Amino acid sequence: MQFDPTLYVITDSTYHTTETLLRAVDEACRGGATLIQLREKDTGGRSYLELAQQVKSVTDRYSVPLIIDDRVDVAIACDAAGVHVGASDLPVAVCRRLLGPDKIVGATAKTVEAAVAAYNDGADYLGTGAIYPTTTHVTTKVTPVSVLNDVCRAVPIPVVAIGGLNADNMDVLADSPIKGIAVVSAVMKADDPCAAAAHIKEKFLKMMNK
Repeated sequence: MQFDPTLYVITDSTYHTTETLLRAVDEACRGGATLIQLREKDTGGRSYLELAQQVKSVTDRYSVPLIIDDRVDVAIACDAAGVHVGASDLPVAVCRRLLGPDKIVGATAKTVEAAVAAYNDGADYLGTGAIYPTTTHVTTKVTPVSVLNDVCRAVPIPVVAIGGLNADNMDVLADSPIKGIAVVSAVMKADDPCAAAAHIKEKFLKMMNK
């Protein structure tokens, strides 16, 4: 599946109701998000699926691919564009076998070795970070930009930088060969997610084009 990793918006429902989460996703898409990931760390399968179906109805209106975090079964059940997995989730090779060749499989890779392994197992893109400490409830370890750059050079698939990034601090990535930036709080906590997404995307593209 073709996809554009330029502005990858990851949800966080810890400070949202279902209604406001869906509104934030809608506004992020209007603002130019190119990928949306639904991330629900503490939600059971049935509730996760119900929310995924609602989110997908929003992203479909904008033709923005929906990625499901962790749960391949939920991704299959709601016919999402793909899945993103970390080191403790199902292996990339298993996800690829379950989803088939036409879905997106993304993987977290914090080292060159992990990046190469994920690529060899069938990953379509990698998320590398955290570049900065994050305010989300997901445990993170800061990744130096030099390691991010090494990961980019080690694999031929897109690498997306993640972790505490926003419009004001992304300049640290100016010389990095990344293909996109992933944001959570910078959009999901914004008073105007549409404007926030548009501003981040504009600045990222300008920075990459120099």
